[in-house]
Amino acid sequence: MAPMKRPRLQGAEVLAGYRLRLTFIDGSVFTVRFDEFWDESPGLEPLRNPQAFAGAIIDEDGWQVEWPALDIQVGADTLWLDAQAQNAPDENTRAFAQWRARYGLSLKQAAEALGMTPRTMSSYGTGARPVPRYIALACKGWEAEQRKP
Repeated sequence: MAPMKRPRLQGAEVLAGYRLRLTFIDGSVFTVRFDEFWDESPGLEPLRNPQAFAGAIIDEDGWQVEWPALDIQVGADTLWLDAQAQNAPDENTRAFAQWRARYGLSLKQAAEALGMTPRTMSSYGTGARPVPRYIALACKGWEAEQRKP
């Protein structure tokens, strides 16, 4: 199947331990753990209730998972980046995916931030090429620069 231009969801299954098994339209399947988000995303606090978390549904177009009773939505693109970070095969790939997820960077924006080509970023983002250590370090350097007053 052709790669997605933008991540969209085909299915979501609520699992024990605040996890969702997500199926994307390209056929890829990832499990995302939400308990990792509690500290960094206070707006997700109501999802700590297991019954509330179990109310997850996908919107009709597959662009987000939502909890209608709580008025909480998480976009498919965010979930895709989180899935990449949580399921990364190595530390450098995880650092790259977490950096993109933290700042909501598209592959094009990541390429601009690091002074690289979008094609190279795409090969890292899709797992076609392993993320070298210097890229993980460049992400940390970019992040440090953004914090400067």
